[in-house]
Amino acid sequence: MDKLDHEILQCLVENARVNATSIGEKIGLSTSSVIERIRRMERSGLIQQYTTMVNLESLGRNITAFISIRLEHPKYNEVFERRVRRHPDIAECHYIAGDVDYMLKIVTASSKTLEKLLAYIKSIEGAAWTRTLLVLSTVKNELSALPALEEAERE
Repeated sequence: MDKLDHEILQCLVENARVNATSIGEKIGLSTSSVIERIRRMERSGLIQQYTTMVNLESLGRNITAFISIRLEHPKYNEVFERRVRRHPDIAECHYIAGDVDYMLKIVTASSKTLEKLLAYIKSIEGAAWTRTLLVLSTVKNELSALPALEEAERE
């Protein structure tokens, strides 16, 4: 990945709908060169998908929380993961190292729906311990955090 690829990626991270002509004008490349570079990054797997960020508060999802969970034993991981995938208010699930096994990001409508979700999680076989952290405000929320160009070039 060179400097031009990095600049193209930065344009796409800022606005995935920006067209190749606009990117080319901004970074000094022809439209066809931009398109070819984007296709190469897609084929290599560097660009995985294009997405839309939705303001969930406008849909009535006013509560964001993080719940850490410790399971009794790793034999419960599969059933836990299956149940987590089914629940629409669980936005993210990460299997992590440390004192807990999983970290969930929750986006839900109210404290009542958070309470019901917590009961759902605690009812999953093997769930031994939970800790809930309520988000008061979000300082930074980026879907793709691009490394600085110097870091990308070192790899």
